[in-house]
Amino acid sequence: MSGPSFSFGNQFSGRPAAQPAEAQPAAGAAPAGRPASGGVTASFGAAPVPPVGGAMPAPAAKGDDLIKETTTRDFMRDVIEASRQVPVLVDFWAEWCGPCKQLTPVIEKVVRNAKGKVRLVKMNIDHHPEVAGQLGIRSIPAVIAFKNGQPLDGFMGAVPESQIQSFIERIAGPVGPSDAETLLAEAEAALAAGDLQGAADLFAAVREMEPDNLAGLAGLVRTLVAAKEFDEARALIATVPAAKQSDPAVAAARAQLELAEQSAKLGDSLELEARLASDANDHDARFNLALILNAHDKREAAVDHLVEIVRRKRDWNEEAARKQLLQFFDAWGPKDEMTLYGRRRLSSVLFA
Repeated sequence: MSGPSFSFGNQFSGRPAAQPAEAQPAAGAAPAGRPASGGVTASFGAAPVPPVGGAMPAPAAKGDDLIKETTTRDFMRDVIEASRQVPVLVDFWAEWCGPCKQLTPVIEKVVRNAKGKVRLVKMNIDHHPEVAGQLGIRSIPAVIAFKNGQPLDGFMGAVPESQIQSFIERIAGPVGPSDAETLLAEAEAALAAGDLQGAADLFAAVREMEPDNLAGLAGLVRTLVAAKEFDEARALIATVPAAKQSDPAVAAARAQLELAEQSAKLGDSLELEARLASDANDHDARFNLALILNAHDKREAAVDHLVEIVRRKRDWNEEAARKQLLQFFDAWGPKDEMTLYGRRRLSSVLFA
């Protein structure tokens, strides 16, 4: 993620660098300089430009030492010296920069989730252009990571949260789960234990914290399915934008909903078992029994029955048993132990 416009060859000295050659802005970044209508037009590294007007962003909340604003005068203390204790990210921004405003809430969120593994220092390049010039920055937003008094790496543009997370982990190591991830783990444990109300409350809390969190939404859908509230589950899935319907968590929840609705219409398992006892080739009875067993979390038995249909008559009902197994795998997820078991069983029959 480091950008070609950065020049990290020398230790920060506090003196402006020579004017760098022209460069194209990074994707999602604005060129460093204001339009000709009245602002900064020189590239970083040139002679200092007088500050222009523009409101400063609201400072970090009092007592929040993870995020702060700095000045040229305080840069040595806030960044160079501070980075000897913990890595410091410096966000170079300007009031007129649209991508900067997109990046700010995202990077602040990731830094806070890192719980002290890194700090964030923001520097307005209109008010304080000298440091950006020293570093050869030519487009903003630009984020530089300092560690042990030295700039290490950086990126430009309003990049996604996942990229910022990866960047911080390269600089500071694993940062641990976020608050939302902790709630998700608790919600999954509650659902596995059969505490449907507790699971629903926790998944809802995740959605309140992060409205776009698809894992939280998918978990709530699965909780509704477990409670047999199929209409509510389907309505919730319908709120997911079309472009995100293929998300693995959403796809798995939808598959579980479809299986549960299908199983609810199948009737009594005892009757199906009696039919199989009298005719082992009653594939329709075996197929429906597999669906009921899966609905009651007897997944291994469900897999075994479907594999048995494939073994006895693979092309039955247009390979319905094999296709149903694949739907099970989608619902359970690729790493689930029963998915792995089912794939092994199916392969042993198909390639025998």
